[in-house]
Amino acid sequence: MSRNLRWVTDIDKQCLVNNFDKRGWQRGTEDEWNFYWASVYSFRTIMSPESGYRLAETQIINHFPNHQELTKKDLMVKNIKRYKKELARESKSSSGSIASQSQYTYVDFLPTTYTLPGDYNLFAEEFRKNPASVWIMKPTDKARGIGIFIINRLQQIKRWSRDAKIQWSYANQKDTYVVSRYIDDPLLIGGKKFDLRL
Repeated sequence: MSRNLRWVTDIDKQCLVNNFDKRGWQRGTEDEWNFYWASVYSFRTIMSPESGYRLAETQIINHFPNHQELTKKDLMVKNIKRYKKELARESKSSSGSIASQSQYTYVDFLPTTYTLPGDYNLFAEEFRKNPASVWIMKPTDKARGIGIFIINRLQQIKRWSRDAKIQWSYANQKDTYVVSRYIDDPLLIGGKKFDLRL
């Protein structure tokens, strides 16, 4: 059955085409396809309410509606924190008392994390509690390690924001970063760090 799959893409990257060919998949058409590797722009156009298009049972696409809620780091953090609060609230309402933290260890994979510039004061307060700690800063809308750096002094953030000419104000949210407590011994696959956003 998989050899009968028809694929289309608007991103003709050779690594995609090679993988499709290796699997014996056939190039499809705009009207006849099972798998579509689409850019975010194409996905939004195809799946917009105005287009009226709905996937058939035999069709899949490499994005899903509101995917940025998981793929943008600041939104992912916000959603995980909100989910943890909902779990605690449900537990409290069902048992009349707050459940032990150990019940939620399966959602306790996120280190202490703040979104900058909005949470700067909260982050600074946490940092001052343990000034020997190491933190990692990541831009919320970049990928492949671009813009990531390690800090171990608050002054490094101030110097970086000055050098990058970033005004840490609530009005300037386009240069948003997440800052997380650095994990010294992360889970590795083949000796390499990884993330899964499924």
